[in-house]
Amino acid sequence: MKFKLVSGGTIEISDAVFAKEFNSTLVQQVVQTYLSNGHQGTKAQRSRSDVRGGGRKPWRQKNMGRARAGTKNSPIWRGGGVTFAAKPTVRWRKVNRKMYRSAMCCILSQLMREERISILPEFDVDTPKTQNLRQSLDQLKLAKPLLILSNPSENLQKAVANLAGVEILSPQRVNPAVCMQFDKVVFDTEAIRTLETSLA
Repeated sequence: MKFKLVSGGTIEISDAVFAKEFNSTLVQQVVQTYLSNGHQGTKAQRSRSDVRGGGRKPWRQKNMGRARAGTKNSPIWRGGGVTFAAKPTVRWRKVNRKMYRSAMCCILSQLMREERISILPEFDVDTPKTQNLRQSLDQLKLAKPLLILSNPSENLQKAVANLAGVEILSPQRVNPAVCMQFDKVVFDTEAIRTLETSLA
C-alpha cells in the first residue's frame, strides 16, 4: 500500500507488515515473554542455612529465664537468615521466530491504523544541540517520539541523549515492548526497508 511521507510524496510499504489484522492474544504473549526475559533474576538473600555460624546452641534449654533457642541463625534473631529467602531464578522463555515476527507486524499495523507512524526520507540535525532537535520535532508536530533510523548521525545521538521522552533506535533493535511505549514512531525510508526485510 502507499503511505504519505511527512515531507511530501508517497512511499510503497508492505501490506504483510503494515496491514496485518491485530491479534491481541499473540501480542500479549510475545510482549509479556519479552519483558520477562529482560529480568536479570539475580536477587539473592541468605536463609538460615546460608548464614555463617550458628552451629552451637546459644544457651541451655532450661532454667535460663529466657526463651529457648537452638541457633543464632534463626530468622527472628538480628543477623539471622531470611525466612523465605529469595534465590536467583531463570525466567527466560522461548518465543518462536514466526510468532515474534507476526506479533511485530500486528503491532506495526495497529500503529499504522491509529496514525501513530510517520515516515521521513531522512532525519538529522546540523549541530548536536537539544534545542535544535526540539525545534525540528515541534515543526513536525512530534512531542516525544521513538526515532527508528538506519544510520543516525553523531550529532543526532548527542542531541537525543539530553532530551527526555525521546529515544533513538536502529531497525535491528526494535522490539515489541518499545513500540507500544511511545505515542509516535518515526521511521526513515531506509529503516522501513530494513524492517520489512527482517519481518518478511
